[in-house]
Amino acid sequence: MTKAAFETETEGEEDDFKPLSAEEAARWRERQREVSPWRIVAVQLLAAVLVALVAWAWSGRAPVGWSAGYGGLAVALPAALFARGVHRRRASAGAAMAALMGWELVKIVLTVAMLAAAPRLVPGLSWLALLAGMVVVMKTYWVALLARPGVRRTV
Repeated sequence: MTKAAFETETEGEEDDFKPLSAEEAARWRERQREVSPWRIVAVQLLAAVLVALVAWAWSGRAPVGWSAGYGGLAVALPAALFARGVHRRRASAGAAMAALMGWELVKIVLTVAMLAAAPRLVPGLSWLALLAGMVVVMKTYWVALLARPGVRRTV
């Protein structure tokens, strides 16, 4: 698309952006409560325990429960470390972005290390149960987003 065609195409569009006043911004912040990362980590740990208990009860085998629980912990423990690392205030936006990316890398490396150590740490490891535990605990991020207080449903 040429520059002239792009300008012609965007000229007809109206700009709906309106900056908020200080009072409007304060009201918006009041309505949009911050979700504590520690609350999300706590829910993840609870989900890891629950998925382990369900896997154990469903299969009737303790190693399946341990595998599912370990899979959940392979998500929840790195998330706790990530939350601790990024929750501190940074001097600039660039420093905050660098910290976010650095701690995300640490989270991924720790998760991979925990998965690599799983066969040695979990006797009778069930990879399918471990994967199920990981998936269930990872989905708690969505639950946390949907369960925020003050979120309006559009449906």
